[in-house]
Parts: sequence; C-alpha cells; structure tokens
Amino acid sequence: VQLQASGGGLVQPGGSLRLSCAASGLTLDYYAIGWFRQAPGKEREWVSCISSSEGNTYYADSVKGRFTISRDKAKNTVYLQMNALKPEDTAVYYCAADGSYHASPRWYKDRYEYAYWGQGTLVTVSS
Repeated sequence: VQLQASGGGLVQPGGSLRLSCAASGLTLDYYAIGWFRQAPGKEREWVSCISSSEGNTYYADSVKGRFTISRDKAKNTVYLQMNALKPEDTAVYYCAADGSYHASPRWYKDRYEYAYWGQGTLVTVSS
C-alpha cells in the first residue's frame, strides 16, 4: 500500500487549496482515508475522514464548513478541498488509510488506528 499526498503550497488567508491523496495497493471501497495535520511544535491532529463502503464524511470542529473531503474511486484518489484558509491551518498535511474493523465509533480521530501513511504535503497560509 502506498499513499501519495500532494497539492500543498503557499496561499494567502482566505484562499483555497485542494490536496490529493493518491492510493495504490488498496481499494477505497474497503479502506477509510483520513487527513491529519501537524503544525511546528504541535501534536499531529485529525482533520477529516471518509469512510470505506458508504463514503460517510467527518470533520474536526476547527475545519467544519471550510474543508470538504471527497473521493474518486475510479482514480483511487481522495481529495481535501480547503477554503477560507486561516494562518492557523498552516501545517504538514498527511493522508492515512485503514481497512480493518474498529469497535470504537470515533476511531477515525485516532492516528494510531491507521495502518498506512503518506509522506505529507506542506500548507502555508500567510500574507
């Protein structure tokens, strides 16, 4: 399994970016994909997740209403559309995947529940 995150860059506050997570070696029907971010000096935090079979979406409160997660199963790619970006969104963004069963209904928020990780893409929000 490989995950390739891309799409990061420098954007002004209020701007938009779309991150991509291209997956190989897995099928999105059977793997949930999560996005996490890590700002300098801070813990890695959960941002969003799209579930495997039903494609249900979940968001951290800090990004709800501004970020949208989606997937293209034909391309085996998950996207994170980020709008109304703020300086506090500056971080390295990582995508992660997991296909196993999870007893906890909120498992997707826990980075340790994901088996596979991409390399990260840097998002900088600054004027």
